[in-house]
Amino acid sequence: MRCTIVPPHILDHIARDAHDPALRESARRSLVLSSTHRTERRVRPVTAPTATHDNVPHRTINDAGHDESLPGRTVRTEGAAPTADAVVNQAYDWLGVVFSFYEAAYQRDSIDGAGLGMVSTVHYGDKYDNAFWNGQQMVYGDGDGTLFTEFTGPLDVTGHELTHGVTQYTAALEYHGQSGALNESVSDVFGSLVKQWHLGQTADQADWLIGQGLLAPHVNGVALRSMKAPGTAYDDPQLGKDPQPADMAHYDNTSSDEGGVHINSGIPNHAFYLAATAIGGHAWERAGRIWYQTLTGGKLHPSADFAAFAAATVATAGTLYGSSGTEVNAVRQAWRGVGVHV
Repeated sequence: MRCTIVPPHILDHIARDAHDPALRESARRSLVLSSTHRTERRVRPVTAPTATHDNVPHRTINDAGHDESLPGRTVRTEGAAPTADAVVNQAYDWLGVVFSFYEAAYQRDSIDGAGLGMVSTVHYGDKYDNAFWNGQQMVYGDGDGTLFTEFTGPLDVTGHELTHGVTQYTAALEYHGQSGALNESVSDVFGSLVKQWHLGQTADQADWLIGQGLLAPHVNGVALRSMKAPGTAYDDPQLGKDPQPADMAHYDNTSSDEGGVHINSGIPNHAFYLAATAIGGHAWERAGRIWYQTLTGGKLHPSADFAAFAAATVATAGTLYGSSGTEVNAVRQAWRGVGVHV
């Protein structure tokens, strides 16, 4: 399944309501590309990059040249000097940061845990308003320059999409309904933690925003999503209003977007925020380790719903920190705070 950072409801709104016909057409084209790649992933197996075991990222950056063919022309490989293209260099650097985060925080060797080569393609499509993980690599559009800036900009975009790869190689959460919302939420969680780790922030210092800096300056919004306050990230005539719920009382039983995977992810996102801020300190250390161990521990069913995931995180917290520890209570109360009772 192709997992995109910009949810389809935003692109749908732009395609209908953007003032500029060129923006409407760009959004329509982005939606069509998303549909095309979903079909390709269902019918065509993906060959993964070669894995190594030397704790080195083995980055490869390709340039699609504004075409829609992957992987494109190789323009930078591991250890090579920076190029004249800042987008290429940013993609290269962010792959390195995400690799270093997973190795330092959780002793994970690349996306698959066994040294998988890290591949990105930049300059994908014509003003393509998205970035995605396609099952084997990261792909970035340049944005339309009016509503969205370059997708290589925010570190958490790369962290989010590469975490879809981590989920693919571990819990393999099915991409629909509540398991799909968990898939999206886990990517938001570790996308945010990568940024916090890179900046050296504690939980109370973090902005808990996903895609901060991706929206153009005149857009009325701060990011694509807010884990601290789901539903408040943007409210713009051309993008629409952020529809994410923060609790089960406002769960959206939609049939679009694979059953609302980008919408209802606000609920487990907020649960993690509540747990991390209650535990305190660096969120990747205790709260993040609980979520990471739950994701990678081999006990989570691919069709897990919110209740199953919540119960698993409480059990993991007990295993890691003791059944009477503050961590267990913080995680349990966080889930109860969003209406998931464990």
